[in-house]
Amino acid sequence: MMALVEALLVEVADGVLGTRKLTWNGREVDLAPPWRRLPLKDALKDAGMSDADLETEASARAWADRTGIDVSHHRGYGKVLNKIMETAVEPTLIQPTFLVDYPRDISPLAKPREDDPETAERFELFIGGKEIGNAYSELNDPDVQRERFEDQVRRREMGDEEAQMMDHDYLRALEYGMPPTAGAGIGVDRLGMLFTDSPSIRDVILFPQLRREVFEAESGGDEADADPAEGAGPGDEPSGV
Repeated sequence: MMALVEALLVEVADGVLGTRKLTWNGREVDLAPPWRRLPLKDALKDAGMSDADLETEASARAWADRTGIDVSHHRGYGKVLNKIMETAVEPTLIQPTFLVDYPRDISPLAKPREDDPETAERFELFIGGKEIGNAYSELNDPDVQRERFEDQVRRREMGDEEAQMMDHDYLRALEYGMPPTAGAGIGVDRLGMLFTDSPSIRDVILFPQLRREVFEAESGGDEADADPAEGAGPGDEPSGV
């Protein structure tokens, strides 16, 4: 799947830009393959964490506290690591990088690795310090998926608003049977930002309800600002891909 995503985006760059080198926020990005594959824990070690810091949720929290990263609203080992990654690692991933080997507890729909059940068969793609894509192998065991949903329900009851709810229809579909499956989601809007060196997603969205509009005022022809998102920062954008 990583090879497919890499080849797809390189072909798009060749066809749209005519080059595999582009500028994003004043920094050069080279899309020429191969792109780096980096395990999440190795990326966190590059950010200063040690094996001891990565051992448990408590040790990861302690490292975050020492470095000023607020994880007070994040529950669970994977959530804490992911918050540290978003703060200390993601902004540094300027060149195309696949982060792999995410914790299972933040990937409830992903199949676990055969050699490490606590790690998901999942990757995220980062370019220009932003997440561009997310992909994983689908968990197709209905019994294990039910256990995952039950765990998500417990997390939600404990205050985790991002935890998923029970999905009985999905479980029933899995019980009928699903072959080995994987999928990838690519943020087309973010890719448009990258290819056009646009600082705001509002400049590239297909249906720009939040883009600034200028019109003729009835009173005297003066230009008036009709931006319904007045006050939002230029970098505001959806958190998902």
